[in-house]
Amino acid sequence: MLRPKIGLALGSGGARGFAHLGVIKVLKDEGIPIDLIAGSSMGAMVGCFYGAGLDVERLYKLSRVFKRKYYLDFTVPKMGFIAGKKVKELIRIFTHNKRIEELDIPVGIVATDLVSGDKVVFRDGPIAEAVRASIAIPGIFVPEKLNGRLLVDGGVVDRVPVSVAKAMGADIVIAVDVSHVKTNTEITSIYDVIMQSIDIMQMELVANREIASDVMIRPRVEMYSSRAFTNIEDIIYIGEEETKKQIAKINSVIEHWKEPQ
Repeated sequence: MLRPKIGLALGSGGARGFAHLGVIKVLKDEGIPIDLIAGSSMGAMVGCFYGAGLDVERLYKLSRVFKRKYYLDFTVPKMGFIAGKKVKELIRIFTHNKRIEELDIPVGIVATDLVSGDKVVFRDGPIAEAVRASIAIPGIFVPEKLNGRLLVDGGVVDRVPVSVAKAMGADIVIAVDVSHVKTNTEITSIYDVIMQSIDIMQMELVANREIASDVMIRPRVEMYSSRAFTNIEDIIYIGEEETKKQIAKINSVIEHWKEPQ
């Protein structure tokens, strides 16, 4: 029986992006296939870990031991506080030093060209460099130099990359947005200033993307810090619960999909 190709569009959001694991687990448990993934920032990292063949149980275990000290390497600020070599090595290890085109399912990794302002989508090449570019939050991480470009966080230009999933051939796009703006939040550091500013700037953009996706899953994780990497189990659980609420809708969308005449 002919069935639609289902794509996930996983959005940026720092530590809140662990909610993506909960989404993937419930989709798998419910027998909903994931044919391709487009990811920005943390969404790209989770997508590549899953695409590299790490099963959900292993990813859950990995998330529990994920601590900032394992991936943060502070540097004298010139273009960012964090050099990003440690996190690149971490990505390389967990994706078995694979190339993007060698992943079990197609993954599109979104980054932003800081000089031209263009959206850059990686569909091939080394995973570690592309994901490192996609997670380079401006002002926090040193930009990644790759293929003659100076690249920063994919979330700057496309926080929830629905259009990328469609361009990759998805008939149905399930989008996941984990980056609500937390209002009345305490702003105490330069990191808070940068992250809150990016979230606010992207609010309007994502409102329009909801229309473009077939199903939008919005785990309400804004009460958790995008940078602390604490409460990860809670964040994953919220991803699971929010996805369960959408299963009937997802099944309905799949059921009513028809091959265009």
